[in-house]
Amino acid sequence: MNRGAPQDPRAARTRAKLRQALLDECAERPLDEVGVAALVRRAGVGRATFYVHYPDLEALAVDACADVVREAVDALHAWRGRPDPVHAPPALPEFFASLTPHAGLYRALLSPGGGGPLGRVLHRDLRAYSLRERELAGAADAPLVASAVAATFAGVLADWLHGLLEATAGEIADQVWQLLVALHASR
Repeated sequence: MNRGAPQDPRAARTRAKLRQALLDECAERPLDEVGVAALVRRAGVGRATFYVHYPDLEALAVDACADVVREAVDALHAWRGRPDPVHAPPALPEFFASLTPHAGLYRALLSPGGGGPLGRVLHRDLRAYSLRERELAGAADAPLVASAVAATFAGVLADWLHGLLEATAGEIADQVWQLLVALHASR
């Protein structure tokens, strides 16, 4: 679904109800235990309505978590001038801390190493943003560095969510920031 496209307000409200119902369900149980019947009951819509908007629960879950992707991209680019090479901009640790309430859902959609349906969206969007910025700056090897930045961030985020990296939100933000600054400086 293209969330940036103009849309029917009724359809937008229905999708918003479905997204919220999914987040509420996932606050109570893992995504793989959520059923369409319970979800549509909670959203107050019919089962057929669900399938008009989404092919399956995974598509709804990725859509419900799409704001996380935008927030991640914004947090990584929330600085102006010359970046501090050691400390992440304040938006980045805030972003990591904001993941806690729905960490289980994010883990279900973002596999270790940065794969999974949400990982693919994160990688695609972050790579596109990074590529655009590097090309505007006339940087060498823009596609290579954009891919490395997207893969690094998605992988670190996923591994942190899965408990493979032990750090607070502030610590992981600074650590991934240092990696990304080094990637940008290397080319």
